[in-house]
Amino acid sequence: VAASRTGMQVVFGGQLGSGPNGDFLRTAFMAENIATLTPPSPLMDSGNCVAMISSDAERTFVSWPGAESILSLEMMAPVAVAPGDWVFTSGYTLSYPKSRDALTDWIEALPANIPFVFDPTPVISDIPRSILSRVLARTTWLSCNTMEAAEIAGLGNVEAVAARLLVDHCPRAAGVVIRAGAKGCHIRLADGSAQTIAGFKVNAVDTNGAGDTHIGAFVSALAHGISPFEAARYANAAAAVSVTR
Repeated sequence: VAASRTGMQVVFGGQLGSGPNGDFLRTAFMAENIATLTPPSPLMDSGNCVAMISSDAERTFVSWPGAESILSLEMMAPVAVAPGDWVFTSGYTLSYPKSRDALTDWIEALPANIPFVFDPTPVISDIPRSILSRVLARTTWLSCNTMEAAEIAGLGNVEAVAARLLVDHCPRAAGVVIRAGAKGCHIRLADGSAQTIAGFKVNAVDTNGAGDTHIGAFVSALAHGISPFEAARYANAAAAVSVTR
């Protein structure tokens, strides 16, 4: 949604369900000019997630999977990429036993000129290490929070962790972004240059979706030719705005 709102043409390549949850998602996507490429599951509805927001704007989730947890290469056949496209995958889809293998095969088959962006998400520990390693090896841009970065590359200061992510886990990447909530983010490029980009001070009321907003705005900025460091600053601003609503 953030990528669409910041000027990218966005499509959804996963599976939605047939039922009230799937209908809600299709309507929401249409309102954001996001097309759904795959047909809805005839067997089940989409899953759901209940986010409980505390007084300090932090979240607790209760979720259950649905149609989005099932993917096959045959189902993904309508998802074609062309020069100029960007592909994004969430770790949630890789955490599901009935979607992870097909999606990983599909990612590895992407043309070399297609940038691939990956967010491992808080369910990173549910992704088999072999799957995670294959996806990281194809990643062009990795965006993760500090805990997810440490899960992949081990503990340490953010500069060292970012360097290990690139050298040891994402050999094809143009760069990595490590998000640190209100503090902003640290970005390191493959050429070794790095910056810590400060966040924007706001009164947060709901931090749900801040990381997703950050990624969408960052990718959109890159796709529009903005430099990575400025794109990270733009993403910080977008995420800051998102938590005030």
